[in-house]
Amino acid sequence: MVQVRENACIKINMLDGVITFFASQQAVRAERLLINNSYKAMLIPGPREISPNCGVALCFKFDKEKEITNLLNENKVIFERIHYYPEAKKLSKWIE
Repeated sequence: MVQVRENACIKINMLDGVITFFASQQAVRAERLLINNSYKAMLIPGPREISPNCGVALCFKFDKEKEITNLLNENKVIFERIHYYPEAKKLSKWIE
């Protein structure tokens, strides 16, 4: 069953946190988990300057970092690290 996002439109330049992963499967899992719990999140190409591992990362609002870390850990989502990454704000387009 496909789940429709309630907040399907996210302005990327509001997202200044990045979660890096070892596997893209975990990144997709994390995105679905965050969106289903009403967090703004979006998959992006993994920035090579912060992680050479998985080619996919997840953008989110860094001010929610502690809540999101707890949610990921409670749901056993495996991630590499959570980064403050203000460079994500440079991507100023709407994602639908």
